[in-house]
Amino acid sequence: MGKKVAQVIVDTLVSAGVKNCYGIVGDTLNNFAASLSRSEIQFVHMRHEEAGAFAAQGEALLLDRLTAVAGSCGPGSLHFINGLYEANRNRAPVVLIASQIVRSELGFDFIQEVDFKSVYKGCSVFCEMILTPEHARRMTVMACQAAISKRGVAVLIVPVDIFDSDAADEPAFSVHVNRPVVRPSEADLDEMAAIIAQGSNIAIYAGSGCGNAHDEVVQLAQRLAAPVAHTTRGKDSLEYDNPHNIGMTGVIGMEAGYHCILSCDTLLLLGTDFAWRQFYPSHAKIIQVDIDPTHIGRRHPVTLGVVGNVKDTLAALLPRLPQREDSSFRDTYVERHTKDLEAQSKRAAPGHHGKISGQYLTSIINRLAAPDALFAGDDGTPVVWLHRMMTMNGRRRIFGSLLHGTMANGLGTGLGLQKCQPGRQVIVMAGDGGLSMLFGDVMTTLQENLPLKIVVYNNGKLGFVELEQKSEGLLPQYTDLKNPDFGLVAQAMGLWGKTVSDPAALEAAVAEWLEQPGPALLNVAVAPMELVMPPFTAVGPAYGMAMYSIKAILHGKGSDVFEMIQENL
Repeated sequence: MGKKVAQVIVDTLVSAGVKNCYGIVGDTLNNFAASLSRSEIQFVHMRHEEAGAFAAQGEALLLDRLTAVAGSCGPGSLHFINGLYEANRNRAPVVLIASQIVRSELGFDFIQEVDFKSVYKGCSVFCEMILTPEHARRMTVMACQAAISKRGVAVLIVPVDIFDSDAADEPAFSVHVNRPVVRPSEADLDEMAAIIAQGSNIAIYAGSGCGNAHDEVVQLAQRLAAPVAHTTRGKDSLEYDNPHNIGMTGVIGMEAGYHCILSCDTLLLLGTDFAWRQFYPSHAKIIQVDIDPTHIGRRHPVTLGVVGNVKDTLAALLPRLPQREDSSFRDTYVERHTKDLEAQSKRAAPGHHGKISGQYLTSIINRLAAPDALFAGDDGTPVVWLHRMMTMNGRRRIFGSLLHGTMANGLGTGLGLQKCQPGRQVIVMAGDGGLSMLFGDVMTTLQENLPLKIVVYNNGKLGFVELEQKSEGLLPQYTDLKNPDFGLVAQAMGLWGKTVSDPAALEAAVAEWLEQPGPALLNVAVAPMELVMPPFTAVGPAYGMAMYSIKAILHGKGSDVFEMIQENL
């Protein structure tokens, strides 16, 4: 019997470096699944495809390698959509094998027929269908090449009759993964140096594009006596071993970074596409370096925008820059950041009236977690405390839905991280709302024998949403959650599970949870009124909180206002 197209596709994925494929099998995917079972690629059987997409992007981002997901026709492959939006926005090289109904029924509104090209157009760098067995290998190579080189999601649509067809004798197309050196021209580098030479108060704002350029960024900061603020996505690669660090800016940032960026006269934007324009300086000269030309100047006007990999660009720029002696601007904000951290440390206390604050819980995890732990945080308060409280050291990594802003990303991402790093500590910091949304994939930890550690920040509500409503002067609506005891539910599933609500018992519970050899879930009742304080007080939100307080008292909910005040003073 000759080779089937399904086997050709699998062989091509293997040659492109794919190690794991996440998904759920179904009728139109069965031949592909059979071919996978005979290959070195492991199929990870998820309980929901969305969690599988989160898992794939976690693996792809951590190891910088192509990772696959696969789904059956119609609803099966549709379930990936939210996780693949997340992956594409995070520039994760992921390929979706989306099986389709037979070609002879396409266009006739056949059962489970879905136009995947239309569906995935907005969240992919490649989306094509294999129409004949004669171009199966070539089209699969194109999909893999696009995902790797364009850094995003590639969608390969395969009708079931194509999977089952005999393979054709195609030319030996193959995937190439070489990485080029990308930097500005000599003239652009000279212009960058000239603009920098004119500046007095120079600041650096660096993002995820600096992931492999830690040493170059620190060297640049030293040469220019410049403070380095970073985005949330730049924290794990820029915070450690950096005496020029002044922390994050933005809504969940801290005061030093926020005030520094607004007061500088020259700003170097390195590998960041930070979206919020109110956090950019209004009168500074701005130089932007980005690997993606479409990012240049799209958030805020810039004086000079250049295309380049940050590491390569700085290596070429540094010889053009003399050492600056006056470090007063940098020193002012480094000192201010030190005070910010001290104040934050004081807020990481057990809480008032025997309640556990989310900051206190995160500070304990920070202290007890492994030096090379990987953290996946649900969107909302867990990811805020993760970025504010967790200490980076060059070995730890943080993953959160910081561009897509979706609920329920933590568990799936953690599963992918643990699958590709079986001997490493992986911690999921989940909100009660996010975890319950894709709770079924807690069972995947057992099915795949993954020692994932899950902690639930259980405040009985959609906490970040409620905070947004209050800041608009509204009484909270539809944010309360009636939760089960997640610790007992975990036990019923077969995991180690425990619930803790007493601050005095928290540290021992966290230590016990982290010491478990298998998957474990710690359910923590955290203070429901704990606020996420921005680095500045804006008139609108402050007025909104005042109006909320007045409305709450008038509606007989004055106790909520007093509780909020007690928990945040």
